[in-house]
Amino acid sequence: MDTLSAIWLSHSSISDFKSCPRAYYLKNIYRDPRNNHKISLITPALSLGSAVHEVLESLSILPTTERFKTSLIDRFQTAWVKVTGKSGGFENKETERHYKQRGEEMLRRVMAHPGILQEKAIKIKMDIPKYWLSESDNLMLCGKLDWLAYNEVDDSVKVIDFKTGLAEEAPDSLQLPIYYLLAHNCQTKKVKGAAYWYISRDDTPKNLPLPDLDLAYNIVLKIGKEIKLARALNRFKCPKGERGCKHCSPYEKIIQGEATFIGTDDYNRDIYILKNSQNNNLPESEIL
Repeated sequence: MDTLSAIWLSHSSISDFKSCPRAYYLKNIYRDPRNNHKISLITPALSLGSAVHEVLESLSILPTTERFKTSLIDRFQTAWVKVTGKSGGFENKETERHYKQRGEEMLRRVMAHPGILQEKAIKIKMDIPKYWLSESDNLMLCGKLDWLAYNEVDDSVKVIDFKTGLAEEAPDSLQLPIYYLLAHNCQTKKVKGAAYWYISRDDTPKNLPLPDLDLAYNIVLKIGKEIKLARALNRFKCPKGERGCKHCSPYEKIIQGEATFIGTDDYNRDIYILKNSQNNNLPESEIL
């Protein structure tokens, strides 16, 4: 089947739909009628997460003996150039300094306690891991896996997800089931473990029990079919009604002209920022 015609599902898009179908529509389907571009919002929290993840994920392609020869702080300075100023959603230097310091603190923690990052890792040979969740339903599942730790003893892998936000992943989150499905279907090693590493506070990853694979598949497929139906019916209502919610309101502000245009990204999306006070009220869980 043609992947271009597929409905692409990810942890991010599924979370959008579960939180607010209207937010899902605005972030994943809506296009500005003036130029046919999708719209996106950049915030300080998203920029922080992006820069820290870039540094950590880049280590997996290096030999274990080379990963920490260059300071992670130096790597972070390079990554930060991409998000500095308004490009990263920062309204002023003080706010940017605060977030940058948070990133440096996280990476100093990792350098002091590198643990599993010093061991062998598997790198999936795809820009973005993806596979057909259901060809008959035209559903493609995709997502970036932060780290796949390799265990030579039993030739298995463990999924590690870096958390740069302050909040814990919600108990009903589908992130682990989705990442388990991707790791299982996008590489050949058996998946035998998973962990979240809250690097803003923990020295080591927090191990998690793997969900049942068939149950994970059925849960993700069910919501995938719900998204497919909503798209077919063009039905994307906010659960809060006309007044909107914290998930869709920021994107409504973009459409209403209450946001500042920053530029167009590599995916041809128009990037906007809101006023600093509005940015600060956005859910930080977006960067997880």
